[in-house]
Amino acid sequence: MDNNPIFWTFRRCPYAIRARLALASSRVTVELREILLRDKPDAFLQTSPSGTVPALRLPDKVIDESLEIMVWALQQNDPQRLLDMPPEGWDLISANDGPFKTALDHTKYATRYPDLDFNEERRKAMGYLLDLNERLVGRAWLFGDRPTLADLALLPFVRQFAHIDRAWFDAQKWPSLVAWLDQFLNSEAFLLVMKKYATWSEDDAPIWFNG
Repeated sequence: MDNNPIFWTFRRCPYAIRARLALASSRVTVELREILLRDKPDAFLQTSPSGTVPALRLPDKVIDESLEIMVWALQQNDPQRLLDMPPEGWDLISANDGPFKTALDHTKYATRYPDLDFNEERRKAMGYLLDLNERLVGRAWLFGDRPTLADLALLPFVRQFAHIDRAWFDAQKWPSLVAWLDQFLNSEAFLLVMKKYATWSEDDAPIWFNG
């Protein structure tokens, strides 16, 4: 199995979570290497141009953007038809990865941004989430009765925002959003990709991950 891709990951990172979700769905076999972000091994730093997770080492290139890893995996095999989504799905992902992620960081790590108003940043995030809630009314997933790439790409970040203060999150007027998130958190796919692995070291036997 020497030719299998090498996948560098960190369990709690939402970017890594969504990459693992796509890899698990595709059933492509990769060698999983869990790292600590505070102690990045040299082998990882030699692989990832950006020094960020996730990073996927292929025989001919490295992909170190999570969305690109998702698309690559599903282009190999897409049994759930996750790539079959309306063009609007890409707009939702762009908004998630841009304005929402910025507001999420400003809210979750408020002490790092003393010049910003916490409540204003949280309101920015809420505007995005309220729009998602409206979309989800009467639907199990963003575009109907089955998940698409957009669901997998967004949910780890909504989870991260919810966990800032779950009691507050559940008290907001977005019941469809809460149902969508809880459906995800209780799914076999989420439990699978959140399995804990030992931190990688040079002499370890490979850990094979294929969903």
